Amino acid sequence: MKYIKKDLGSYNLHIIKTDKFKSVTVQVSFRAAIVKEEITMRNVLSDLLLLSCKKYPTKREVALKSQDLYASQVMVEDLRLGNYLNTNFYLNTLNDKYTEEGNLEEGIKFLSELINHPNVENNCFNSEALEIIKRQAQASLERVKEDPANYSLIRLLENMDRNSPLSYRPMGYIEDLEKIDASNLYVYYKNMLKTNMMDIFILGDVDESEAERIIVEAFQSNTYKKIRKPYRLEDKKPHAKPVVIKEMEKHLLQAKMSIGCRAYDLTESERNYALTLYSIILGMGGDSKLFQNIREEYSAAYYINATPNKLDNILIIRAGITKENFKKVVRLVEGELQAMRKGKFTEEDIKKAKELFQTSMEELEEHPSRIINAYYMMEILGADDINTRRKKMNAVTSEEIISVAKKVKIDTIYCLEGE
Repeated sequence: MKYIKKDLGSYNLHIIKTDKFKSVTVQVSFRAAIVKEEITMRNVLSDLLLLSCKKYPTKREVALKSQDLYASQVMVEDLRLGNYLNTNFYLNTLNDKYTEEGNLEEGIKFLSELINHPNVENNCFNSEALEIIKRQAQASLERVKEDPANYSLIRLLENMDRNSPLSYRPMGYIEDLEKIDASNLYVYYKNMLKTNMMDIFILGDVDESEAERIIVEAFQSNTYKKIRKPYRLEDKKPHAKPVVIKEMEKHLLQAKMSIGCRAYDLTESERNYALTLYSIILGMGGDSKLFQNIREEYSAAYYINATPNKLDNILIIRAGITKENFKKVVRLVEGELQAMRKGKFTEEDIKKAKELFQTSMEELEEHPSRIINAYYMMEILGADDINTRRKKMNAVTSEEIISVAKKVKIDTIYCLEGE
């Protein structure tokens, strides 16, 4: 894999040259400091842009154009990265070698049409298209409790820090959806193009100079932007005593528990490497301490796992339990955290964790979008490249893992119980 970064002034172009895939993947990323009241607006906008555009004004015409481009796929995702709201537009299309000359260029032009030339008249988005997206968004927002495990996580984060982006709901809010109209959404769209940081990635077996030419012609911008906030959330110590919240949901047979831990005062090396191994040993997979001891030995949970979020400086433990086992599970989880602080894990545990990480790196290299994400983290966070990550992870010691363990403490516990 060969990586080339080009500063094109108003945005950066990242070319990841590889002959591993028959397709070419393009990602156009916009990011800006997150504002709670704009999350719903952003979600609606990104979905609306892929529904239709000036050149292809109906959903059917967009679909037909995708088929003309050898069943190319266009997608979008909105997500929070620390203090930033991030929108990624994707194009996945077959390489010209397997189709015909010019297919990639046509695909990139198509993506540009959707992003840069929306279905707008008199400075307003098409009202019929907007209503379709708003109805879909409302239905999604009203179904939020239909996934109890995810709802439990949402409520945990809301209670960990109500004044932080940590608490913001990624799907948005119904009260903000009601305020969106064709006019103010277009104003927001124009502001996104003008103020958001922008990066474009192209991954595949492409000619570097030709790829640059196509991108430059398709995406023209003269606005220069600057980063105004750090990406990572503010480092905070946990509550002296964990905050416990319980809520009831009718017809829920299995209680959903979410435990939020603060990982504070970590060094960069601890955050990027030792925390990952700590999390694997503690709660990732069938060999983890939480799974083996709480689920298998004590049969106190239907499932249990732990996942770190490095941008938010937290670690989340999630479990499905019977509500009668709540205190028991909390006590057992605290016991496993304390055991990690005392170094009660073996060199074999570390070896297995490192092997699992290396396997995840191999799997990463099989997915174009995950490769792009790795390079995106290099761009915005200064993260190490994939090979460096492999080497540094293998060098992590038990002492470093224990150091991390001593900095991970329970902050908030949320349990969604059934009647």
